[in-house]
Amino acid sequence: MLTSPNNSTDFRLLLPEVIWLEPEYFDQAKNISSQSSDESSQWQNYLNTLALIALEEWLKERIPEKSISKQSQLIENTCSLNVGDFKFCIIATENLLHELVYLPKNIVEDPELATHFYVVLEVLEEQEEVIVRGCLRYDQLVNYQNQVSLQPQDNYYKLPLSLFDTEPNHLLFYCRFLEPTSIPLPVAEMTTAAKPLEYMQKSTIKLSQWLQDIFDETWQTVDSLINPEANLVYSIRNVDEGAKRAKLLDLGMQLGNQNVALLVKIKEEPEEKLAILIQLHPGGGARCLPPNLKLILLSKAGKILQEVQSRNQDNYIQLKPFKGEQGKRFKIQVSLGSVSITENFEL
Repeated sequence: MLTSPNNSTDFRLLLPEVIWLEPEYFDQAKNISSQSSDESSQWQNYLNTLALIALEEWLKERIPEKSISKQSQLIENTCSLNVGDFKFCIIATENLLHELVYLPKNIVEDPELATHFYVVLEVLEEQEEVIVRGCLRYDQLVNYQNQVSLQPQDNYYKLPLSLFDTEPNHLLFYCRFLEPTSIPLPVAEMTTAAKPLEYMQKSTIKLSQWLQDIFDETWQTVDSLINPEANLVYSIRNVDEGAKRAKLLDLGMQLGNQNVALLVKIKEEPEEKLAILIQLHPGGGARCLPPNLKLILLSKAGKILQEVQSRNQDNYIQLKPFKGEQGKRFKIQVSLGSVSITENFEL
């Protein structure tokens, strides 16, 4: 049976969402947790399963039009389920000591495990109830991580409970009206053994549309993003020909929260060819790029075609200009250390 406070609006803001646990939930949780050979983890698996079943039933009642499926993998104090194409990580706890939420590092950083939403559930077995304490979107978590330079401790991220949205209706709203792509998840690039972590997964940019003055809103005029006083020479010949745009990229803590601007220029060439020039500039009025920043041209399949790396005092770096026919696809990757951002393009 599912219930929620149903009094006045004021009471609704004060009282948490409660999910009552049915007898069969306990039986399922006992059966699943008993399969673990590690006795020390059986109790946490028991709590995980109760939380997972409870949230699944709660969601089914409120958004029956969405397909909901539990994931069998239980990781430490978390478990997961899918709601349509959204991924949920459920953080099950008996109590929230010091108003802190402990989130395993790999649940955030591993592209195979990262999810769109992190939902904190407090499991009160004796009271036979689960309390929805709050939810946090992945993009909000990354923003917070960048703002406070958050680092894991003992393989856990310790997050204040106040960071989580306590209004469960917001979670239902996201599931109904948002697309999963609106909350980008990390993607593991397979071009290197290190599999760098990519914080933004983007749709393909069709550059030939730029020649018709059709631009995505995330790509802005060059002067609006790159300080002309700090970068006196763009090294773009025939600047009045073709089309060019720039986009701010944020590698978070790796750059000390400094943005860089990816500049792309396209122009028509004879024999129905298109010429492309790619540069990387410091953003935010800075004069120089951070050292060891890589600008990489990848084929559609992920093969490295070109690579250039910034040195001390470089005010921009540039790939060798290249040409291709309309419809040709490629990728541009900007990386520093183990973190990268990749943009997909089509001529």
